[in-house]
Amino acid sequence: MTLWGKVIDQGKCIGCHACTIACKSEHQVPLGVTRTYVKQVEVGTYPSVQRHFQVTRCNQCEDAPCAAICPVTAMYRRPDGIVDFDRDACIGCKACMAACPYDAIYIDPVSHSAEKCNFCAHRIDQGLEPACVAVCPERAIIVGDLADPESEVSRLVATGKVAVRKPEKETNPKLFYLDASDFTRVPGLAALPPIHATAEQHERYPPEPDLLLELLVREGGFANTRRPAREPRSTAAAAVLQYDVPHGAPWDWRVSAYTWTKSVAAGAYLVPALLAWFGAGLGAGVELAATAVALLFLGLTGALLIADLAHPERFWRILVRPRWNSWLARGAYVITAYGALLAMDLLGRLAGWQGLVVGLRVPGAILGTLTAIYTAFLFAQAKARDLWQNPLLPIHLLVQALVAGAAAVLLLAIASGVEAGPALLWGLAGGAAAHVAVVLSELTIPHGTRDAARAAWHLTRGTYARLFWGGLALAAAAAFAAGAGWGASGAMLALAGLLAYEHAYVQAGQSVPLS
Repeated sequence: MTLWGKVIDQGKCIGCHACTIACKSEHQVPLGVTRTYVKQVEVGTYPSVQRHFQVTRCNQCEDAPCAAICPVTAMYRRPDGIVDFDRDACIGCKACMAACPYDAIYIDPVSHSAEKCNFCAHRIDQGLEPACVAVCPERAIIVGDLADPESEVSRLVATGKVAVRKPEKETNPKLFYLDASDFTRVPGLAALPPIHATAEQHERYPPEPDLLLELLVREGGFANTRRPAREPRSTAAAAVLQYDVPHGAPWDWRVSAYTWTKSVAAGAYLVPALLAWFGAGLGAGVELAATAVALLFLGLTGALLIADLAHPERFWRILVRPRWNSWLARGAYVITAYGALLAMDLLGRLAGWQGLVVGLRVPGAILGTLTAIYTAFLFAQAKARDLWQNPLLPIHLLVQALVAGAAAVLLLAIASGVEAGPALLWGLAGGAAAHVAVVLSELTIPHGTRDAARAAWHLTRGTYARLFWGGLALAAAAAFAAGAGWGASGAMLALAGLLAYEHAYVQAGQSVPLS
């Protein structure tokens, strides 16, 4: 069986961009997006300066994260190893963009579907070379059958002189680089100039201070970098990114808001259920209102998720053609099942069917918990975002849901004229304090990768620092207010603090360029 692979000889590349133009022409790629481009980095100081090129595109991974996370099989791997896409199946959820460590996927402004380099599969199927290979004047792009040991690509790979981008992600790329500079292969090793070529990126990824670069040097980020023998020894300041394309975050405020509304939806059912089990029920009226609030915020969650789709009219496809190993698809089913249970609980309470209400508590607690935490597993599938690769995230999301639920139920009790018992007040105080403690404890844990450290810097000291620390301050104030018996103040502070923190966390996780 054929296994297609590609070797790009960067020692031959002259940076002519013929591959980019050929790709745009072959696939009618619109302006503003690109399937392949030539990244340029200048290394050294005058008069000893060299310009290094990197042909940047989809890496045709054997274990493709984009395919694993896609909820509707719009991204898929063919038997011959080519990772292809189906624009007519895509719902535009952008999960593949969040998962791709190589930043190779974009939402096409015409089709509104996720697209990328697909190895010119239509040409391959006709026995032709990809368009970029056909036009390269230096024959720097070589394709062939990796399953054939006699093919040119197999021989080049067998020499052991080729390298892949981000091997630590364990995606097993089928795109290999020969004679490539680490300053082009590894994002972050080249500094961003303040103007000209990469000015557009600064709206999304502001330049980081020299102190962070110094930190990376001390940690070995530059000192242990392999350089070709002919490449001059240089400092980080002497490696400057001169040509790139804009890299935006795939998920905006709607995803940040969805994590918050989902916490309220899960917690508004879980908290009354827990109080009832421990004999501290709040009464039928408050519990009925809590179920209604849970259902309302679950509806808002669904509305935000649909609004974030590039193809919102196709949202139903996630239920009728799911990829079961995608946590986006699993989450859709969890939310749907949880919504059905909340509707049954509401109906049971309105009809006075207490037996049904009690019988739903165990499955409701299970579905409520899954609703709260499934996003942690979705974020874990987003392999490109190192800040989100946190094994404690499911626990943290459950704590946030309990805090949000306690705050919502407390406000309902106050509005209903029901005296909130000490269990609810201390539950809110303890949950808010636990949230702050978990976040602060995570800050003390060393980050495993350079990108995680950079994203954490943006979270705690950079672009999102005000939201992050403001959210924690509000949560700490909520814990104090609830402990002092100021229920309404504590509840509102907790909800505001969680919203600020969630937005900072989700956006900071996407704050580091990937290519």
